[in-house]
Amino acid sequence: MTKAKLMALIAVMVMLLAVPGMVLAQGQPRPALFGGSATLDGVTAANGTVVTATIDGVTAASAIVKGGNYAITIAQPPGLSYAGKEITFKIGTGTVAEKVTWTASGGGVLNMIATTGAPPATATPIPPPAAVVGEAGPKGDAGAKGDPGVPGPAGAKGDAGAAGAAGSAGAKGDSGDKGDSGFPGAPGAPGAAGGAGSVGPAGPAGLVGEAATAGGGLLGIIGLIVAVVALIAAGGAIMMGGRR
Repeated sequence: MTKAKLMALIAVMVMLLAVPGMVLAQGQPRPALFGGSATLDGVTAANGTVVTATIDGVTAASAIVKGGNYAITIAQPPGLSYAGKEITFKIGTGTVAEKVTWTASGGGVLNMIATTGAPPATATPIPPPAAVVGEAGPKGDAGAKGDPGVPGPAGAKGDAGAAGAAGSAGAKGDSGDKGDSGFPGAPGAPGAAGGAGSVGPAGPAGLVGEAATAGGGLLGIIGLIVAVVALIAAGGAIMMGGRR
């Protein structure tokens, strides 16, 4: 596209944006606006070539080509409805293959290609440009935490587990300390006196005569001593037996 054509297209777009404001200022219904390039029989249409829009066989609007481009405003007359009706365009005597439907505030860029011969059997309408979707807004703050729910009922008591194995025997404890000695008992009562010992054997007979007298006296003394010792020994044995 040459610089001149680009500038002409920009001018057409400016006209498309300016016309709605003028129409609304006059209190008229919102028109459909179309603009773009104009081609007739394979070449750019000459300046001043008339572009017409027909609805229901009646001319609804017209414009002229300037710099190979056009801009046409199709306003709905008072008391007449164009809503949903097909628009047929012509560039000079050539018929434009594209057909579109009139809608209030509709239209858009439509590069027209017209021929003076019979139009193609099928014509594909150009849909209006898609609306520009804005960027998604920032994510909102998280909401406040909700109150805790009501606690559910307690579950049934489980079965008792199996008994555990017996533990091992504990270690033997240490021996206790030896106890203190007891107090000594009271002394026993003295035993009864022993009986008199038996009489010892009689001593040998003394010698006859003087010699006997002398010997007899000595023997008598010895016998008396033995008897006394025997008596003492017998008394001691009796006393020991009584104490036991």
